[in-house]
Amino acid sequence: MKLLLYGINFAPEMTGIGKYTGEMAQWLAAQGHEVRVITAPPYYPAWAVWPGHSASRYRSEIWHGVQVLRTPLWVPRQPSGLRRLIHLSSFALASLPALLGQWRWRPDVVWVVAPALACTPGALALSRLSGARAWLHIQDYEVDAAFELGLLKGKRLRACVSAAERWLMRRFDRVSTISQRMLDRARAKGVDDTRLAHLPNWVDVAAVQPLCGPSSFREQLGISADAVVALYSGNMGAKQGLEVLAGLARKLAHRPDIQFVYCGQGSGREALVQACAGLSNVHWLDLQPVERLPDLLSLADIHLLPQRADAADLVMPSKLTGMLSSGRPVVAGTRADTELGQVVAQCGRLAEPDNAGSFAHAVEELADQVGLRLELGQRARTWAVENLARDSVLRRFETALRECIAGAR
Repeated sequence: MKLLLYGINFAPEMTGIGKYTGEMAQWLAAQGHEVRVITAPPYYPAWAVWPGHSASRYRSEIWHGVQVLRTPLWVPRQPSGLRRLIHLSSFALASLPALLGQWRWRPDVVWVVAPALACTPGALALSRLSGARAWLHIQDYEVDAAFELGLLKGKRLRACVSAAERWLMRRFDRVSTISQRMLDRARAKGVDDTRLAHLPNWVDVAAVQPLCGPSSFREQLGISADAVVALYSGNMGAKQGLEVLAGLARKLAHRPDIQFVYCGQGSGREALVQACAGLSNVHWLDLQPVERLPDLLSLADIHLLPQRADAADLVMPSKLTGMLSSGRPVVAGTRADTELGQVVAQCGRLAEPDNAGSFAHAVEELADQVGLRLELGQRARTWAVENLARDSVLRRFETALRECIAGAR
């Protein structure tokens, strides 16, 4: 089977989409498939091209048996709604020659991940030219999120962009996404049930599991062994609702036995650091290398998952998979009727989105009850093993790819 993976983010050392796309490519290549990737140089989440890479030239490399072609793009220092659009469009345009050049290779499936929707016309064109099946994977609904979060504004603009999105989505042979609620949204946009597929984010449950001893990060940060650690680890951007983290730490500043660790990078980090100024119960970490992820996640006694209320059904946070696999309870800012809420209700506590007081109440409840934390943590681990194990998810995906190709024949 020949697979072309196409998307702006591909770097196994990254978080989110880049990590999953990289692991998918490596896993498929290990199964004996021919895999090629067209992507950009890594730049996320710091919004700066990583050392050793260039934003202005093409570069080809072989990584774990996968041929990776990186193409130029423009990376804004301070991303805004308009700048994000230009940023995504710059990759779609710069990658188009490399993409269309793959028609000689004749892939069986052209798999494109959104964001960025701007890449979908090129992916569809290549699939038609080469006779390949076109597969769109939606990691989040970027158009809906952009308008709901105020990054883009205007009813007329939204109507036009949404109409174009629906038109493009209906032309793919398969459309997959990471949660049942997001599949429902695809149906509402006109995608037929026969073309839909569920491809959840996964986790390596053998690599990320509860540690038997204390995390090395406690000593590194100077946190006592008997303190309860509430950890946020992930991208620090607009969709995360990070404002609540500062309010949460302030409301529990009178509890020295509860310490907060905020780990990650992104456009919202500086504002969060400023909002937490003067708080001795907050510790900071930069984005950690993938090999230290199990140790980092096991630093937590409680995982924090803030979420903007207006984005609750638009995304299923990828960071949740590692949280659950680490065997720790989660406090998530979401409604009970969302898919995220239904999962977290089994292995943690729900807080009102954007409400620091509600978060503080949930964190205190878990901090004061060791037995409850252990019980919920075990439930989290069990749910991850049964539903999110990487090999199980990717084997189902491999089967779906074969069925998609067979359908074309």
